[in-house]
Amino acid sequence: MNGIPNPSRYRDDLPDTPPLRGAKPRVAIVGAGVNGLAIGWRLARAGCPVDVYDRGPVGREASWAAAGMLAAGLEAEPGEEALFGFCRHAQALWPGFAREVEAASGLPIGYRDEGTLAVALTRDDAAELRFSAEFQTRLGVNLTRLTGAELLKREPMLRPGLAAAVHSPADHQVDNRWLVPALAEALRRAGGVVHDHAAVDAVVTDRGRATGVVVAGTVRPADVVVLAAGAWSGGIAGIPREALPPVRPVKGQMLALQMDPAAPLLRHVLWAGKAYLVPRLDGRLIIGATVEERGFDTTVTAGGMLSLLDAAWRVLPGIEELPVVESWAGLRPGSRDDAPILGPSAVEGLVLATGHHRNGILLLPATVEAMAGLILEGRLPAAAEPFRIDRFTRVAEAAQ
Repeated sequence: MNGIPNPSRYRDDLPDTPPLRGAKPRVAIVGAGVNGLAIGWRLARAGCPVDVYDRGPVGREASWAAAGMLAAGLEAEPGEEALFGFCRHAQALWPGFAREVEAASGLPIGYRDEGTLAVALTRDDAAELRFSAEFQTRLGVNLTRLTGAELLKREPMLRPGLAAAVHSPADHQVDNRWLVPALAEALRRAGGVVHDHAAVDAVVTDRGRATGVVVAGTVRPADVVVLAAGAWSGGIAGIPREALPPVRPVKGQMLALQMDPAAPLLRHVLWAGKAYLVPRLDGRLIIGATVEERGFDTTVTAGGMLSLLDAAWRVLPGIEELPVVESWAGLRPGSRDDAPILGPSAVEGLVLATGHHRNGILLLPATVEAMAGLILEGRLPAAAEPFRIDRFTRVAEAAQ
């Protein structure tokens, strides 16, 4: 079966959508971040005519601002068990996905598998780290507790005397700023078209079904419209209010220092309480990130930079000699429960891939798998079922 399936297979309150017969569906994707690009690449590779539209330069919003951590293990928190399972699934897909992207694009994406360290400065920090590690271990995360000597053997430039540390070998990283152009190139080589500086003014609907998008006053027909516009997904015109995904911007400030690539101060991704540090192959050291409810404000503030630098300096004092090469603020797309919104919507032919919050890069292969399953095979994979938009309706009904 080609095209969007009958969503009523899953929920009676979603409209029927007849399958598309014959040729592969023409797909319009709103948003050229990593999700839009990767979904477009997978669909174009399967033979679908694909157009990806973005209001600005390709991949220059949340995908550019991210740190690229693939930390399903150390980011797992109580109450997020379903999300952890999906993150763990995506994490397992990443090595093969990384090889696919590099082969399809001919470009590196900076995938690194040294693992991630989490450290504690004080006794209170150590107690919190121990609680988190015990919870994560019960979920099946492979963690190794390290003595001070073992930690300094792995990372000799860390401050001596840190109270506690654990190593998560499966929590890797990718350079998201290398990933964006690689995905764009893979999409182009597969026959897809990327339209930058081409804002989608509205989604076109006809008798309750999405039939295309409006760009610069011109209707661009499509059989399927994929909404992957990140923090802007909740404000696209033409979609009925009740069908818009509940997505809001969550601000995160970050900065980058420059290390010597031949002798970096740090080689592992490092969680340090109030900040994380991510070393890149080119010597950049990414430090992030604040979490702020400030709407669409992307101002970099002195307070934000101070808090990040202070937290990083307390565990890696050598950073005080490094030059600051960049600072920025990005907007994570947060949903009501900070989990992604994936799958069919209340509008036939409109599918959703948004709301990933802090897990957009990590969940990328699983998001692509979900969208490909829905659009090409007529079914949403079981791993993505908990993240359908109608979960919010079920919660509201249960509360009445």
